[in-house]
Amino acid sequence: MKYSPHSYQTYATNFILNHPISAVFLDMGLGKSVITLSAIFDLCLDSFLVRKVMVIAPLRVARDTWPTEIQKWDHLRGLTYSVAVGTEAERKAALRQKVSVYIINRENVQWLIDESGIPFDYDLVVIDELSSFKSCQAKRFRSLLKVRPTVKRIVGLTGTPSSNGLMDLWAEFRILDMGKRLGRFITHYRNAYFRPDKRNGQVVFSYKPLPGAEEQIYEAISDITISMRAADHLQMPECVMNEVKVTLCEKERKTYVKKYSFVL
Repeated sequence: MKYSPHSYQTYATNFILNHPISAVFLDMGLGKSVITLSAIFDLCLDSFLVRKVMVIAPLRVARDTWPTEIQKWDHLRGLTYSVAVGTEAERKAALRQKVSVYIINRENVQWLIDESGIPFDYDLVVIDELSSFKSCQAKRFRSLLKVRPTVKRIVGLTGTPSSNGLMDLWAEFRILDMGKRLGRFITHYRNAYFRPDKRNGQVVFSYKPLPGAEEQIYEAISDITISMRAADHLQMPECVMNEVKVTLCEKERKTYVKKYSFVL
């Protein structure tokens, strides 16, 4: 299929190309995958700035969506890929293939880095659904953080960067920029932008942002972040209401009422 990008898609692709660290926050339906794959194609096969790409995604997205997108678009022809899901033997076989793009589900990130025995030598890492790395206590977060300094370029994709509040952003950006913008330690981030909310004595259960903290946080990450909403960029045709009257015979009326349990 021929790819005719919208202006916002071209902008987002160029943003990834021009920013070795990029957070791309796009609503569902705006084309995060094809935007990123267009940048990957350029980096791997046009400018030759990247040799190996690792895409980390939820299982179904890794297994189905990314391969489908690569196969779907004409402009991505020549971009080779391997999907590392399934049994351990199947994953290792996929990771040993000579391709440009390796795709793995997020549940196997810790296995890949700490247990597989396969070197983590990827120039570019794409995290599809960056919000799945919002917990700094998760094994996948700690494992990826260990190898992050070896990665030259990284892209974080999500439509919900802070679904549970601004506290989520710290771990996500710690992975992306290694703590440059929001701090290397979550305690420093909390102290700078939050104050205790619900607590029991010395035990704090939740925090709430200080006045103006939201704007300050967004300003701190603005140089590597773009955010787009579907309502602002998707151009839908005008809604057309077409009312069609249907006359039912008595038998049809009784069947309809019985099935849908209401009186006409």
